[in-house]
Amino acid sequence: MTDIQTKHNADEKQQIAFVSLGCSKNLVDTELMMGQATTLGWEIVAELEEAEIIVVNTCAFIEPAKEESIETILEIAELKESGKLKTLVMAGCLAQRYAKEMQEELSEVDVFIGTGELEKIKNVINGTANRVELGKQSFLAKAETPRVLATPYYTANLKISEGCSNTCAFCVIPKIRGFQKSRSLNDIIAETGKLLKDGVRELCIIGQNVSAYGDDLENSDNLVKLLQQPELVEGDHWVRLHYLYPNRVTKEVIQAMVDAPAVLPYVDIPIQHIDSQMLKTMRRKDDEKSTRLAIDTIRNIMPDAVLRTSLVVGFPGETEQQFQKLYDFVAEGHFEHLGVFTYSREEGTIAYSLKDQVEEQIKQERMDALMQLQQEISEERLERFLGKTISVLVEGQSEEHELLTSGRAFSQAAEIDGVTYITDGEVKPGEIQQVEIISTHVHDMEGIIV
Repeated sequence: MTDIQTKHNADEKQQIAFVSLGCSKNLVDTELMMGQATTLGWEIVAELEEAEIIVVNTCAFIEPAKEESIETILEIAELKESGKLKTLVMAGCLAQRYAKEMQEELSEVDVFIGTGELEKIKNVINGTANRVELGKQSFLAKAETPRVLATPYYTANLKISEGCSNTCAFCVIPKIRGFQKSRSLNDIIAETGKLLKDGVRELCIIGQNVSAYGDDLENSDNLVKLLQQPELVEGDHWVRLHYLYPNRVTKEVIQAMVDAPAVLPYVDIPIQHIDSQMLKTMRRKDDEKSTRLAIDTIRNIMPDAVLRTSLVVGFPGETEQQFQKLYDFVAEGHFEHLGVFTYSREEGTIAYSLKDQVEEQIKQERMDALMQLQQEISEERLERFLGKTISVLVEGQSEEHELLTSGRAFSQAAEIDGVTYITDGEVKPGEIQQVEIISTHVHDMEGIIV
């Protein structure tokens, strides 16, 4: 959960608070709603008890996310008795996916806003909103759309597309947010300029499938062309990509990354599995051969690349032999960072009605086995940085110890890949510094300013 925080203004203003749940793409949606609120003169506050309106931007990707969203709503609803809260808004994926059920079951919620109606937050503030504001599945922002960053000032997400045109058997994203809609290249570059002018040093390019950028556009805009724009890829900032699907990893894409000075040698490539039959059942567009080819392509053209992936275990029909094949593949040590999810049976997906559902205990055991294996691999792969000088984005005083400064190396994405502790040297948050690594661990590193 991300609690959105800003400083109080001296002037007395009406106050609104936002809570953002789920992924970075959801966080951008929250930032856009915050932008709408500020254009109407409202103050965004961190303390929920002070707010007259609270907006919870919800996630509905898997069952635990839905549970967290509902629990958060119910907890905040209590502020109608003990705080200033007058209007409670449920926005985002849960509102979009279960609007009918939610309005019947959650009388505590005053307004439901779907994923494509973010601008309706204006109606909430003006008191003219319907209880349910649904319509379009996705909201394609433009560079001039008001936005208030909820991330630290030196890092920002740059969402280049909405929705997804893949039909993976386990995923509800197309049903919630629709098929892919890409922003124009010129509009993306315009927002890039604004963010860099405001002091952003790390641009995280995000979308449900960044590698498919432009597929839906009538012109020739695509990811390679985006990575050739000097306004984006030249300068003393970082550009980080999330995600490149294996079947879209081509020599042209990886070479474009290499040729772009600001683009980090960091590839987030969600493979989900390695067994070809399992991938076919998942309705992925890859098999073992294409997945290995993608990894080889990256390693051959960008040998120092840091790779992250995500896996799903316990998908319906996954046998012990298929899991063992996945385990053996991970043991080969391809990835610096790896996340594992147990399959979540979601209504409205193709996989929901599949036979041979795997027991929860087996799912958990398989996830634990992979995570334990990857710990050893991550620790070993981090050792290659020992004694080397690498770029680190300084973030500020460490939460672990007041005498340490925390930052992230080029190999570490925010919140998921660990941190780099700077033990010696004068630095300021937002700086990109050269750091000599003197110690490495499972996920974290330590270093000194060169």
